[in-house]
Amino acid sequence: MNDTDLQGQVVAYQTLIDQQKTLLLSTVNAQGEAEASYAPYVRDEDGVFYIYVSELASHTQNMLQKHHASILIIRSEKDSKNIFARERVTFQCKVLEVLVNSENYARQLLNMEQQLGETMALLRSLPDFHLLALKPVSGKYIAGFGKAYSIGLGRLSKNISIVID
Repeated sequence: MNDTDLQGQVVAYQTLIDQQKTLLLSTVNAQGEAEASYAPYVRDEDGVFYIYVSELASHTQNMLQKHHASILIIRSEKDSKNIFARERVTFQCKVLEVLVNSENYARQLLNMEQQLGETMALLRSLPDFHLLALKPVSGKYIAGFGKAYSIGLGRLSKNISIVID
């Protein structure tokens, strides 16, 4: 695969991420059991995903206790040519809570309101919500059958290069 083809794959997976508003979450609870959920997200210029989630949800408790999660962003079934080979991106992430009094907290909540809509204003008024930063530490892009790529995260940015497995 030449550099032009690789660059095309980078554009493809970035486009997939940019076109979606929610991600699927996989977390592990205190008993070691996997749990699945989803959350709306925004992504910053460094490639970090931000979610605003209630502490009443088990996935929030799992992330606050274990500090890691796996995320999946996947092309919808109706927009996929073949449901057995849906385009998708997965990341293993380190989870950090963004403190309420930080500059980043206000900035990311404003981004969420602008990108995700007016429901954010209501959620901001609820005391049980936490802003979590999901920082990818490794990733994979699956473009279809036989098209699997590792996402190089040496320098985390929206222009991450792909390396062939």
